[in-house]
Formats: sequence, structure tokens, C-alpha cells
Amino acid sequence: MQKTWLYQGDALSYRVEGNGKAIVLIHGFGEDSSIFDQQVDFLKDHYLLIVPDLPGSGKSALLQPPTHQSASITIDDYAHSIHAILIQENITSCIMLGHSMGGYITLAFAEHYPKALVAFGLINSTAFADTQEKKDNRKRGIELIGKYGAYAFLKNTIPNLFGKQFKEKYPEKIDSLIEAGKQFSAAACQQYYTAMLNRPDRTNLLRNNPLPILFVIGTEDVAVPLNDILQQTHLPACAYIHIFENTGHMSMWEATAALNIELLNFSQLLNKTNILFSVESE
Repeated sequence: MQKTWLYQGDALSYRVEGNGKAIVLIHGFGEDSSIFDQQVDFLKDHYLLIVPDLPGSGKSALLQPPTHQSASITIDDYAHSIHAILIQENITSCIMLGHSMGGYITLAFAEHYPKALVAFGLINSTAFADTQEKKDNRKRGIELIGKYGAYAFLKNTIPNLFGKQFKEKYPEKIDSLIEAGKQFSAAACQQYYTAMLNRPDRTNLLRNNPLPILFVIGTEDVAVPLNDILQQTHLPACAYIHIFENTGHMSMWEATAALNIELLNFSQLLNKTNILFSVESE
């Protein structure tokens, strides 16, 4: 069921599917809630799925800073919008799983609302802040988006998010994601990029965190490299680590069946206290 209500005076849209304990799926940059369609179809028989369109994506309006707030919208602001959805749905605790930028939002949520989580996961995402090189690249990206538009920018960047095998086998799927990028305004993509480059390092949030934390990693992920994430996996008290071989940044599409099972297993094994490690190819 698609729902829309007013958040800070503008439309905020999200999907609700299934029944049971709640799992919240947070999409990344250049995506909307539909990126998780295959995960929703699989998990809705086991859990209640809450899948928002982040402000500025899908059917949700762009988040506007209060008139008295001179600073830009932050990753934390998106996390607060997710919390508002949970309040609207009377959900007091959930598992939260975020892809890429959605992982940054998940970490911000975990910092502000730790009691609302029983576990969380980073799907091709990182607790590291941007390096100076990446910040510079984001600033150039903001300029390019302003000059050429969001669609032209996404058309150039989206193919780089996929691993070699998927690009060769499913070019039409990549084209479909690019075409979906026509929905994005330049203002939305610039807002996301600004929020990402300004986000803080949140590795301290992982350190000795008592919650089970899932790390999903692709060996060919150029946006969130394997070695960067492996530096973080030892920090939580309970880490569940899954590495997909021959997979890039988009594991929801590149390793769909295996990721679905992984998310289900993680959700059902929250009483585990040891670190679990597995490698799977698809």
C-alpha cells in the first residue's frame, strides 16, 4: 500500500507491505523505493516492510530547510523524516537497512534514535566520511548537475555502479534505472550530494555497538570499496558480514536471490552474538 502524508508541510510518500515485525528499507542516491521491489516481494511474507521515497525522490517532495535555517539539508534531516514515518505508523522498534546514501541515513538514525532499533544494516554503504578527494568530486558533481541537469549526470554515473558481469548480461536493466532518473530534479540531486559530502564520520557509532549490524559488500564496488568496509566490520560487538563476489554497488539487483536470503537470515538470527562471515557468488 502506498501512503502519502504531510511532513513539514510537504508530501512524504512510503510503501507499507506485509505483517509482523517491522523492517525499514532506505534507498540511496539516484533511486526511489522501487529499487527494493524484489526484496519487498520476498520479505513481505515474513515481516512488515516500510519503504519510503526519500524527500525529493519518487512521490516525495523535496525537503526544504526552515526559513530560519541558513545551513543546507543534512543526512540527519532525512533520518528525522524516517522517524516521523515510524511515529505515523505507530512503530516503536524496527530493523533498518540502508543502501548507499540510505546507509548514511541509517547511521544517522541509529545515532539519534538508538532505542527505535533492534538491529541495522549497511548495504553497500560505509560509516566513513568522504575523503577530501571524494568531497572534491561531489562538489564537481554538484556543478555538473547544475550545468547539465540530473538526468545527464545519472546517465553518466549509474553504469559505473554495476559489476562487469551484470553490465554485460543485463544492459537493459541498467538502461531502465537510467531512464527512471528522469524523475529527479537538479535541486534534489544537488541536495543529496551536499548532504553526503557534509556528513560526519560515524565509525564511533559502530565501535562496541551492542546491536547486531549487517555489512553487505560487493567485491567490484567502486563507490564503497571492499577494503574500506573490512576496516569497519570488527568495530561492532556483533557483526554479520556478507561479501558478494563479482558484484558492484547494486547488490539488490546484481545478487537479488542471495541478498534476499541474507536479509531474511539476518532478521531471523538477531540472537547471534558471534561474528558470522560468509562469501557467496551469483
